[in-house]
Amino acid sequence: MAARGDSGRMDERMQPGPRHIAIIMDGNGRWAAQRGLPRAEGHRRGVEAVRTTVQAAIELGIPYLTIFSFSSENWSRPAAEISDLLGLMKRFIRRDLATLHKHGVRIQVIGERAGDAEILAMISEAETLTAANSRLNLIVAFNYGGRSEIAATARRLAERVVAGEIVPAEITLDRFGAELQTAGIPDPDLLIRTSGEHRLSNFLLWQLAYAEFVFIDAYWPDFAKEHLAEAIEDFRRRDRRYGGLSPSLPA
Repeated sequence: MAARGDSGRMDERMQPGPRHIAIIMDGNGRWAAQRGLPRAEGHRRGVEAVRTTVQAAIELGIPYLTIFSFSSENWSRPAAEISDLLGLMKRFIRRDLATLHKHGVRIQVIGERAGDAEILAMISEAETLTAANSRLNLIVAFNYGGRSEIAATARRLAERVVAGEIVPAEITLDRFGAELQTAGIPDPDLLIRTSGEHRLSNFLLWQLAYAEFVFIDAYWPDFAKEHLAEAIEDFRRRDRRYGGLSPSLPA
């Protein structure tokens, strides 16, 4: 709920809720280790938390939700764990795609399209099936790295300059942003990271330039609607200035 002043009226200083929330889902392995369970069980429970969070986002009226499901750096993990993670991604799509489509969720996947042919085909199917949905835009960062995305975008624009299609002066911030994988998607207003870690881990480095950060001590498998609602309320109390002055301060 929004804060209320002493008079009982709604606090007008509270800003609207975020339009786009990005989440770094961290702590599956540590959650499992604390309970003497294999890491695979932590990842499985993490998928359950994704289902809970998607439903919560729908109920809370969040138009855009981006989740960091698999980093390009995750390929350095043990082969068995990678296999478990990819298997969970496949099962999530098989089990949940029809339900997500029914509830008006549009699925978009960002990241390098390489690797497991089966999962790439499933991603393409999910995007095609849900393309017309608009209740919630669920962006899944899979095989994604922020630095690689920026470098690839710079390389494409440089190639267009060499080809004579554009001149360097045309490469503005807006033009660059329009070439990213998130083109057409508003930048996140709020970033949430679980497990008590306080870093970006190469996630949406360009897009998070002016996002508000909320760090939560709970491990991802324990993340619930209440955590999401509390993060949103925290966000609404922030004074977002985008490099300027607060309206309450003199110029």
